[in-house]
Formats: sequence, structure tokens, C-alpha cells
Amino acid sequence: MIRETTLRSRVFDVTLLVVLLLIAFLCILPLWYTLAVSLSEKSAAAAGKVWLWPVGFNFNSYQQIIGDRSFFNSFWISIQRVVLGATITFIVTTMMAYPLSRSPREFRMRNVFMWILVFTLLFNGGLIPWYMTVKAIGLYDTIWALVLGGGVPVFNVILIVNYFRNLPKELDEAALVDGAGPWRMLITIYVPLAVPVLATVTLFTIVYHWNEFFHGLVLTSGQDHYPLQTLIQQFVVVIDASNMTEDQYKRMNELSNQTLNAAKIFIAMLPVLIVYPFLQRFFIHGITLGSVKE
Repeated sequence: MIRETTLRSRVFDVTLLVVLLLIAFLCILPLWYTLAVSLSEKSAAAAGKVWLWPVGFNFNSYQQIIGDRSFFNSFWISIQRVVLGATITFIVTTMMAYPLSRSPREFRMRNVFMWILVFTLLFNGGLIPWYMTVKAIGLYDTIWALVLGGGVPVFNVILIVNYFRNLPKELDEAALVDGAGPWRMLITIYVPLAVPVLATVTLFTIVYHWNEFFHGLVLTSGQDHYPLQTLIQQFVVVIDASNMTEDQYKRMNELSNQTLNAAKIFIAMLPVLIVYPFLQRFFIHGITLGSVKE
């Protein structure tokens, strides 16, 4: 391959590089600013003196949040929710998508179930019936209410269906000739070939369960059962001045809602930022092929 090395092409490459670096900087800037505020002293954050570097560097906000016993309890609940939710959603959506990707000749009720899914995507019964249903079946105040409440994302099912439909039909014919049944075809052929879209919807599910706070507020009875995001939304620093030492009082005096909120936001984002790079390489490929139907 011969690459053009004229002055125009070099100017274009440099311009493109500068634009991409600028976009990357603009994406990273809010996260970096949040970290800088969370590590700054109260007066500097309140006066708006913090920009790219912390002013009066300290860990007081993080010590206050992590020092609370309820923080670790909520963090553990969120970990359980993400693991159980991602596993259940992966299994259910894959098992739903495979038969729905078949033709009406192979699965006669396919169109009926697809219309039901699309209907639920556009309309829902409302908050109160949903809450009453969860409570009536005994899931209220349990981890299963948080996991099963959004266990079947219809958008994810449609992505996987379209991805399966774009795979060559000759795979089915070859598998049938070799004596493979539907389960064998799904597990040994379709799932391995659908790793990009499955990784993409798994990332969607992880982000959803980690960031969602409203279900924890509605479906749990108190702070001991809150996931991390719900706890952060309801976080209140309770100060008992009668039992505080001089050092503790000094540290609390250095805190502000702005630095505390910045620390909460950064802690909440950190797990997703750690997981995302491992799934990012599948993201574009899975979304592109999963959103186009032949």
C-alpha cells in the first residue's frame, strides 16, 4: 500500500491529531476537575479557586465517606446487584434473542412476541402498579427487587436479535446436518460469534445497575439496604459534636458539600471507569452490527 506523503496529507494528519486530542481533553476535563475539587480544601472549593490542580490538598472528604460503615455495606450491595443483574440479564436476553432471531417459518409466534416486546418498550403500566407487583410477590426489601426490576432490557434484546439475524444462515444448515439441536447451536455457535454484542449489552447492564438509584430508594425500607448510588443520593453527614475529638472537629470544619459531592461522584464513577477499557474494544462493533438488520 502506497501512502500519500504530500504536504496536504501531513497537514491533514496533524490537524486531525490535534482535534482528537482536544476532544479527548474535553472528555477527561470534567472527571479531572471533579477529582481536583474532591481533594481541595473547603474554602478554595467554595471560592471557585480550584481548576486543574487541588488547592490545599487533603483526603478529608474521602475519609469522611469511607469512614462511614454504611458506605461499605452499600458498596457490597451494589457489587451483588451488578454481578447478579449482569448474569441474569445476560442469560435471559440471550435466550430470548435466539428464538426471536429465527424466521416465522421456524418460530410461528415470533412476530407476536416481537410486537409484545416493542409494546413494552413504548408503554408501561406505571410506577404504582410496578411497585405493587414487586411487593405482592415478596421481593420488596431484597436484592432480587433491585436485580429483577430491570432484568429484561428490551433494547438489549433487540440488539442481540439483529446481531443473530445478520449471521450467515449457512451456519444453521451446517449445524443441522451435523445433528446439532437449538441448544447446541446457541451455546457453541451463536454465543461465541456474538461476543461483541454480548459484551456491549453486558456493559450497558453493568452501568445501569451501578448508576441506578431510584429502585433502591423505592424498593428498600432503609439505609441498611441501600445500594451505593442510593446512599450517595441520600448521604447526610451527621455530626455529634459532643463525642468529637479536636482533630475530628478540625477535619469536619474543613469539609463542604461541594468537596463531599465531588468525592461521592468520583467514587461512584471509578468502578465503571475500571471495567470500561476491557469491554470498549467490543463496543463499536457490537452496536453497529446489532443495530442494522438486513
